[in-house]
Amino acid sequence: MSNRQALTGSSRWVVKIGTSLLTSVDEGFDQAAIDGWVEQIAGLRADGMDFVLVSSGSIGEGVRRLGWRSRPREVHQLQAAAAVGQMGLVQGYEAAFQRYGIITAQVLLTHADLANRERYLNARSTLRTLLKLGVVPVVNENDTVVNDEIRFGDNDTLAALVANLVEADTLVILTDQAGLYDRDPRQHDDAALVSEGNADDPALVGAAGPAAGFGSGGMLTKVGAARKAARSGASTVIVGGRAPRVLARLRAGEVLGTLLHPGNGRLAARKQWLAGQLRGNGRLVLDDGAVRVLRESGRSLLPIGVREVSGLFGRGEIVVCVDLQGREVARGLVNYSAAEAGRIAGKPSDQIESILGYAGEIEMIHRDNIALSD
Repeated sequence: MSNRQALTGSSRWVVKIGTSLLTSVDEGFDQAAIDGWVEQIAGLRADGMDFVLVSSGSIGEGVRRLGWRSRPREVHQLQAAAAVGQMGLVQGYEAAFQRYGIITAQVLLTHADLANRERYLNARSTLRTLLKLGVVPVVNENDTVVNDEIRFGDNDTLAALVANLVEADTLVILTDQAGLYDRDPRQHDDAALVSEGNADDPALVGAAGPAAGFGSGGMLTKVGAARKAARSGASTVIVGGRAPRVLARLRAGEVLGTLLHPGNGRLAARKQWLAGQLRGNGRLVLDDGAVRVLRESGRSLLPIGVREVSGLFGRGEIVVCVDLQGREVARGLVNYSAAEAGRIAGKPSDQIESILGYAGEIEMIHRDNIALSD
């Protein structure tokens, strides 16, 4: 199977739409363009796909509504423009999806939301729940409250982090260029489109150019986003958003734009990323049955298989799992704090709510967040 054909089998896409495709000072919000992308998404969802939209455009729309002729530089003015423009952005997507009976949800994130482990897990759980409910989340950076220290800086990076959050198969970055070129096509007539490559290829950085116009990102940020998406095994497509039926054609395996794939397979990349992060803040002692389940079946670790809990750790932090002889079995991201884990250790999952007073995750550590030790 070719890498392009692999897109035909992927089931969860994060689609990022850039500011330059959505808004301009003179023409404002491009509702017709949104209607076109939404029509394609509705059709693909009917085939069983999940979508998360990461949309820029709130500042650009706010600038237009406020009658400004250019994007301001002052942070407070950018925040004000975002607050005004977000209204138009939400209205545009809501109206488009309602035509197909699809419910949407607005999700605003900041870098701090994903840097803090507990808030990261909360965002992850919310997005996954929305997808299970058949909702299309529309994600944007919370430009109204962020400052220079906590800004993602561009929605390409945000889209990649969202792809990690929801474990998407594919990140599609819709831009005003046909894709990534081997040199800046605005300065070199002989620039050639890069059809396919590895997200970690250092040569791609030299081909990327700066941002222009109303957007805050450029090809350099898109290459960086592809690298971040690859950490959880997602492929990235950088493609011209104005190409007719671009999403449907990509899904059909047509060669459009630039496909940047992770160096490893999806599962291998996920486990490699986890292994690289793992510095244990606590320890779980597992019974023989739990050790066997992890090693032989690759299933999640349930509370009932945990004999002892030690250390100080919070929800979403790293813990080391050992057998009854103290030998390391695995490391993973735990769903409960040390105090909570100690209370539910050795108990069936259906007792978690009565013990803790709330219905948490049924797993102590989900299988996707476990890396087995050698």
